[in-house]
Amino acid sequence: MYSTISAIGSYLPSKILSNTDLEKLVNTSDDWIVDRTGIKTRHIAREDEFASDLAIQAINNLVERYSKTIDDVDFIFVATSTMDAFYPSVAVIIQNHFKIKKAGALDIGAACAGFAYGLILADSLIKTGVYKKILLIGSEVLSKTVDYTDRNSCILFGDGAAAVLIEPSSEPGIIANFCSTEGQYGQDLYRSAVANKINNTKILHDGLIHQNGKVVFKWAVTNVPLGIKEILKMTGRTLDDIDWIVTHSANLRIIEGVCNELKFPIDKTLKSIREYGNTSSASIPLSIDQGVIAGKLKKGDTMIVYGFGGGLTQAGLLLKWNI
Repeated sequence: MYSTISAIGSYLPSKILSNTDLEKLVNTSDDWIVDRTGIKTRHIAREDEFASDLAIQAINNLVERYSKTIDDVDFIFVATSTMDAFYPSVAVIIQNHFKIKKAGALDIGAACAGFAYGLILADSLIKTGVYKKILLIGSEVLSKTVDYTDRNSCILFGDGAAAVLIEPSSEPGIIANFCSTEGQYGQDLYRSAVANKINNTKILHDGLIHQNGKVVFKWAVTNVPLGIKEILKMTGRTLDDIDWIVTHSANLRIIEGVCNELKFPIDKTLKSIREYGNTSSASIPLSIDQGVIAGKLKKGDTMIVYGFGGGLTQAGLLLKWNI
C-alpha cells in the first residue's frame, strides 16, 4: 500500500505588503531586498486573522476544487510556528470548525520543515493501514511575530496557508523520505516562548523571530543538497529522473545555491518566494499549488520536496504527483 496526495488547496490574505511599502518603514529599498532575497511582495493577515483562519480557508479551497469530503478524516496535522495559542492546537480548532467527529489532531512544531515532517508522519500512518484519510496543513501568520524595525528580518516574512489531503493509493505516491536534525544551531534561528536561553545561550525573550542569517544560509546551501543526494541514493535515482525540486522558499539565493551545488536547473524548481516571501511551513505547499494552478505540475511528475529551518531541522521526500 502507498499513500498519495489526492487534493490540494491554498489561501492568502488579501493585504499585500510590497517592497515599496517597506521602504516607508525601515531603511531599505526594492533593489536591496530583491538583490538579497528575490522577494517582491508578501501577503499580510488582518489583525483579527490567525493561523486557524487561514488554514480553514485553505481547506475550503481544497474541498471546492476537488469535490472532497472531509467529515471522515482520521487525523489532522497542522505545521505551524505561529499557532493561535499554545493550546488548544490549531488542529483542534480545525476539528471543531468542520465538526470532524473522530479525528486525531496535532500541531507539528518543526518550523520551516514542518510540512515535510507532516508528509512523513501521514505516509507512515497510512501505510500501517490504521488510518485512511489525513488532512495536512501548513499555516503561518509570521507578520505577527516580526520586528518591523529590523530591516534584516522584516523584509523576509509573509502569511499564508495551504492544505493537502493524503489517502491510500495502489500506485506509488510518497516513495521515500529523509530527515536530520542539528540542534547545536538552535540559537541561530528561534522564536522565544517561556525560556530565556537555548543550548545555554541567552536569547531575546520577546516572542519575535530572530536569526543569524549568515549561519542559516551557509548551513542550508551545504546541507540541503546533501540531503537530496541521500534521497536519490536510497531510491536508486538520479536528478535526471526528477521533474521538480520544491524546497522551502526561505530566500531565492538559497534556492539558487542549492541548484548550483546540484547542477540542477532552477527553472525546474517550484517556489513561492517572489510573491509570498518566506511563509515558513506554508511555503512548500504554496509552491506546489502555484505549480498546479500555473499548469506546470502535471499528473505523473516526480518531485523532491525538501523543508529546512528552525532547529535546525531538515526533512525531504521523493513523491509522484498523482492528481
